Amino acid sequence: MEWLNNNAQAISAVASICTLFVWVFYAQLLYNGYVRQRRPRVIINRGRGIGMNSVCLISNMSSEAIYVQHLVAVLHTLKRSFSLDVVEYQQHGGKQQEADYRTHQGPLASGDYLNIQSFGDIVNQVRDYWEIEDSLLQEQNIQLEIRVIAIYGSEDMPTGAARTFNLDLHAPPNHQLIPASVDTDRLNSRGQRKRVLEWAKEIETHKAR
Repeated sequence: MEWLNNNAQAISAVASICTLFVWVFYAQLLYNGYVRQRRPRVIINRGRGIGMNSVCLISNMSSEAIYVQHLVAVLHTLKRSFSLDVVEYQQHGGKQQEADYRTHQGPLASGDYLNIQSFGDIVNQVRDYWEIEDSLLQEQNIQLEIRVIAIYGSEDMPTGAARTFNLDLHAPPNHQLIPASVDTDRLNSRGQRKRVLEWAKEIETHKAR
């Protein structure tokens, strides 16, 4: 007791510092949870199968709605890459096979998803636009990258998501489209958002020509 009485001030100071560290630790946990909850989360996945006939699904797992600006398909070959904004696409239907133009541009609520089109249709759309020879698609090491460019909440900089799939048209139907990664790449950091902004500028510049 005598030692405690002699060192009461020092013990009180140490206790105060430890209490401060505990509060800072909990404050950091609360802040990280808040940031994690506010961070946009977009998932790109396959649906209705796993081959080229499976559909491309864009799911918004963010806490708030996002506004989809562009959906870009990039076909990576050994020679070069071919990109195309597939947010709008042409669908044929009816007896006269009239062209029906549809768009996926617009708001996507939290927990909702978009059924874009099949991966095979996306590849065909890029091929037809760029007039790619069929022999080029028969090569190995071809990849299809799907990019999402969106606006989240009141933020000025666009956010993005991307996922790459390996294409092998020589494989059996269910093995022609294999994801190159387990999860979708989230492009939320400042540097990544600048890259997403450059993607959007390239698309708008190309449309203006």
